[in-house]
Amino acid sequence: MGTSLLLPLLLAIGVYGAPPPVDPNLKPCGEAYYLESQYTCYDGNFLCPILDGEPTLRCGPACYSTTMYGCSDGELVYPAGTSGTGSGDSTSSGTAATSKSSASSSPTAPIAACTETPTTQHLSDPPYEDYFYSDCHSSNQVVVTSPLPASNLSVIGPRLLVAWPAGNSGVVAYFTPQNGVNGSLGIQLVNGTSDQPLISMYTPANSSSLSGNARVGVSTLVEFNSSAYLMVPILGSVRTMRDFTEGPSILVPLVQDAIVFAQTDDGGAVLSRLWFDNVTTTEMSLVPTNTSSGGITVNNFTLELPAGTYNFTATFDYPQLDQLSATEVLNEESQGLIEQYPDQTTSLSFLSYSQKLLAGAWRFLTYFGRDSMISLLLLEPVLSEGEGSAVEAVISAVLDRLNRTDGSVCHEETIGDYATYLNLQKNISSTAQGCTYQMVDTDYYLDIVMQNYFLNSAVGRSRREAFLSTNASQDFGNQGLSYGDLALINAEKIMNTSAAFAQLGGQTQDNLIHLKEGEIVGEWRDSSYGIGGGRIPYDVNTALVPAALRSIAALSAAGFFPDHPEWNTTASEYAQVWEDNTLHFFQVVVPQSEAQALVSNYTSAAGYGFPSNAANITSDIVYHGLSLEGNNDQPIVKVMNSDDCFRHFLVNSTNQTQLTSFVKQTANNVLAPFPVGLSNPVGLLVANPAYGGDPIYLANFTNSAYHGTVVWGWPMAMMAAGLQRQLGRCTDSTPPDFCSDEDVHANVLAAYNHLWDIVEANSLNLSSEVWSWLYQDGEFAVEPLGSLPGATEGDIR
Repeated sequence: MGTSLLLPLLLAIGVYGAPPPVDPNLKPCGEAYYLESQYTCYDGNFLCPILDGEPTLRCGPACYSTTMYGCSDGELVYPAGTSGTGSGDSTSSGTAATSKSSASSSPTAPIAACTETPTTQHLSDPPYEDYFYSDCHSSNQVVVTSPLPASNLSVIGPRLLVAWPAGNSGVVAYFTPQNGVNGSLGIQLVNGTSDQPLISMYTPANSSSLSGNARVGVSTLVEFNSSAYLMVPILGSVRTMRDFTEGPSILVPLVQDAIVFAQTDDGGAVLSRLWFDNVTTTEMSLVPTNTSSGGITVNNFTLELPAGTYNFTATFDYPQLDQLSATEVLNEESQGLIEQYPDQTTSLSFLSYSQKLLAGAWRFLTYFGRDSMISLLLLEPVLSEGEGSAVEAVISAVLDRLNRTDGSVCHEETIGDYATYLNLQKNISSTAQGCTYQMVDTDYYLDIVMQNYFLNSAVGRSRREAFLSTNASQDFGNQGLSYGDLALINAEKIMNTSAAFAQLGGQTQDNLIHLKEGEIVGEWRDSSYGIGGGRIPYDVNTALVPAALRSIAALSAAGFFPDHPEWNTTASEYAQVWEDNTLHFFQVVVPQSEAQALVSNYTSAAGYGFPSNAANITSDIVYHGLSLEGNNDQPIVKVMNSDDCFRHFLVNSTNQTQLTSFVKQTANNVLAPFPVGLSNPVGLLVANPAYGGDPIYLANFTNSAYHGTVVWGWPMAMMAAGLQRQLGRCTDSTPPDFCSDEDVHANVLAAYNHLWDIVEANSLNLSSEVWSWLYQDGEFAVEPLGSLPGATEGDIR
């Protein structure tokens, strides 16, 4: 999987200092450009958005609506019409970004009632409706799935799901209509407001509590339009829920057999399950609001529900995380984003905690190392810094979970009920947390983010000694080691694994970074066919390794690794070899006539009905394959892709001939319409298999494949940021050669602006993890990936 953390924010960061766009309707505001229909320019350099047709006003570093705020001495005042110094919190469209109660960090003694306004949000992505509710007691996400008239009923069915970041926990209930007519049963939340029908649940720990923790969760009213059966409930871990939704409907007997069904006196039913730790309990209940049509019938391991409205409640008693509010997750200079982008900053807050940042809601409400660090690299200009900040939450979480034996960075943590379950499979009675270390790309991000913070940030420089001397505190086996010790172990691994290729005469394929033995995944395209079965990934070898080596050299020069002063020179020399000598292994050149034939054949075989655009091919097609040593004995996995973004964003190549060729190739493929290139009206595709020339590519890279001909938010953001960085080098005192090549420079600038046009045209989808398309009535139309047969459901955020 991969991360998609708030593309609108990522791109908002990148707009300042961007090259001048070609659209004549854009007006200058300082170093930015804007449309007058969407923004107002204040003081010649400060943009505020126009919301619902009305301009927002400037107040110090923020923008605000007069219907919700006032402004006093350059600070927001809430509510509108009051005076004095405001809190800086904002509400918009039912969304509130608030500071949590000071008691929220103490799971053993929370207060009975939260004094702050809860943070709420409703995100609609039919057939999925997502609701978020956070207060001083807990953070909750509720997903309601109800078939639409056009839904594929083999994929979409009635479902209620609750997910909690604490313990990566949740409940899910699958329903089916009693009349047996698939698609006839619809469910919806009905109480409260249309945007926020959730109510917080809180019961203090008492003498009957096994865990000693308060019971927390959410309650709501859910309406069933016809009688239903509850067929499959799962209570406990989001990982167990994912195994059912993403795999071949896997149910774990040890989990399912432990669910206790009970009738209640008020005509309802309660389901409960004691976790494998023998102290934590998850409960789910449904109680009719009107029993005139009868109550719920418990029938073995199913429930029979008459049509009507029910009070649905889901709770558990597990220690909670310390959520960062929107004001806490953003730095002081970026507080105005809360007003400008309330949905995105609220989502960012829901995924941000003092202990770690989470990858995605609902499927990945836990630590993923790669996702956290990519998000940090892209969002760093706006994230909070210093002790207890978002930036340090990311870096400390990575170091806490490092494999002290070989320096590998943890890919995904295993916590909560699922950790205890896995331990039991090894005949170990323990709740100890664990980590997976199968990825090879994740190791290389750590030194890059450390350089950005501890060398390039004034706050980071001031925090260096205190942070690095901090001992690992999480229970992942690193007690007794400081963060500085763990960072050294990781750097040693990178130096050791990159050495063979960097040696004289060592530039061979065998010395490139391979996936780990026995693994079929190892980088961000971590689905079964994400890199076409390849063993040597493109992004890792051509971008991540040299970028990490450059960072190690910089950190060493600053005294970070006193036992290895030679790394200042050695790592830099290694980086140069990797930068200059890896791209050619992956390059694919397709002659013009062959390319036209391949694209035409692919279009016909794919059967989607879209045009081939083969006439657009007027020269050879050049791209870099996803990996080496692929399925069907393919030397190179011949799939055009967007992974050029890594090298543009992370590496400032000095090989001028190679750089000019590379930026030219990327620009051509960004500009070219699919299936000639990667450009699609719904977004920049992460893969295009048209030039594979083998049926295996057509079969494995489809619009329903997780890493197929689909759109991911963050690679599109990284491509925009990467092209901006390369274009930005043209203002250096010694600019790269491509800057003086009028044709190449103009083409790169055109690709950059074209990418922004695609981004703006898909503004409603930009914060989703991944989305796909259908070709209907002669047009490409956005389609949720999870709505397609055989596809994996994406994260709404």
